[in-house]
Amino acid sequence: MKTKGLLTLQHLKEKVEMDNIETVILAFTDHYGRLVGKRFDAEFFLETAEDGTHGCDYLLTTDMEMEPVPGYQFANWELGYGDFHLVPDLATLREATWLDKTAIVLCDVVDDKTHGHVAEAPRSILRKQIEQARAAGFETFAASELEYYTFENSYREAFQQHFQDLTPTGWYLEDYHILQGTRIEPFTAAARRHLKNSGIPVENSKGEWGLGQHELNVRYAEALDMADRHVLFKQCLKEVADAMGMSVTFMAKFATDQAGSSCHIHLSLWKDGKNAFPGDQKFGPVEGSDIFRWFLGGWIAHVPDVMPFYAPTVNSYKRYVDASWAPTRLAWSYDNRTAGFRVVGEGQSLRIECRIPGADCNPYLAFAASLASGLDGIKNQIEPPEIFVGDIYAAKDLPRVPYTLGEAVAKFESSDFTKKAFGEKVVEHYAHFYRKEQEAYNQSVTDWERRRYFERI
Repeated sequence: MKTKGLLTLQHLKEKVEMDNIETVILAFTDHYGRLVGKRFDAEFFLETAEDGTHGCDYLLTTDMEMEPVPGYQFANWELGYGDFHLVPDLATLREATWLDKTAIVLCDVVDDKTHGHVAEAPRSILRKQIEQARAAGFETFAASELEYYTFENSYREAFQQHFQDLTPTGWYLEDYHILQGTRIEPFTAAARRHLKNSGIPVENSKGEWGLGQHELNVRYAEALDMADRHVLFKQCLKEVADAMGMSVTFMAKFATDQAGSSCHIHLSLWKDGKNAFPGDQKFGPVEGSDIFRWFLGGWIAHVPDVMPFYAPTVNSYKRYVDASWAPTRLAWSYDNRTAGFRVVGEGQSLRIECRIPGADCNPYLAFAASLASGLDGIKNQIEPPEIFVGDIYAAKDLPRVPYTLGEAVAKFESSDFTKKAFGEKVVEHYAHFYRKEQEAYNQSVTDWERRRYFERI
């Protein structure tokens, strides 16, 4: 059954002939998870759809300001910053109904010489882990719950105000609160409608715990499809907000005194059309299989190795505050929101929810880290810790998530597991990226420093 909003080339051709589609966006994500690419005349795209297009390989070496960063082996000034090939994954072709007469298709990044996927590209990294799962006989299903803050200020106004004194869309904590949510329903309803009409099935939306903070959930899917939905979700919400003179942020921690924004990842492995996690072994109230047990064990055990894939920015680590709804310690429990790993559901709905990633994660990398960790757990039969019952925030003896990006990168870079799971050149590439992100922060003077030291030092 065709999902509403998804297009075949024939459907696209018909819409182009009826003048309903004029533009096709070809895009992929950079390290940050931002969509980058080109806009094509729709008629020209139909002529060249199988060929795709080219993009400058510096796009996998830039910082947030789009400046090419030296020190990468993959692409640099000495190599001349050549091209790589952007190959449309036509299974992702869909209408982008929030834009005028526009369709969008996500691309794989392919090496012009070898014709293989560029190993350093985020989508390639996830593809590799999905292939590993399939080789072990598993299909992977995932969902990501994204939280975000909404503001009455436009992005331009926010920029001109140096992102200070912004007006949130709500003025009291509105977690599940219908009245406060109604005030932003014109935006949220538009986002739900456009996602649904663009091939991203929607479940629900709700107010969250911060001022103007919300969550909008889309249906789970196969892991690559879900990661694609995730990046399109963010693009849709930002562009709908921009068109309405508003702004949204997916920063992990927008304000010191407000709750962080998370990206809770739900995962399950399926075999022969059935969830492989249910079983007859008892783990407290959970009845699971060896696959469940070892996948959970590996996922927890390797968090320190892959933490930058869950928390990629300096800001990410400011979210990990006790009693703030963000996890701070490595433990698992059943339906317990103080846990880094919250097991939920039963029978065919049994799944593992990892609450560690923030809303700023790149979903391809976060899903890849999760899969690699769990699959290694199955391979090496890694036992999870005992199920925890109670307030994990108060359990000071449990291992903690890293405190800073610098600390996390050092572990990521030195880990034998990451080199084996992702390849040495991928680890080197991303370690350099995250180190440069940390350095950019270390060399910046902040408002906090001026307030603290300007007069009184």
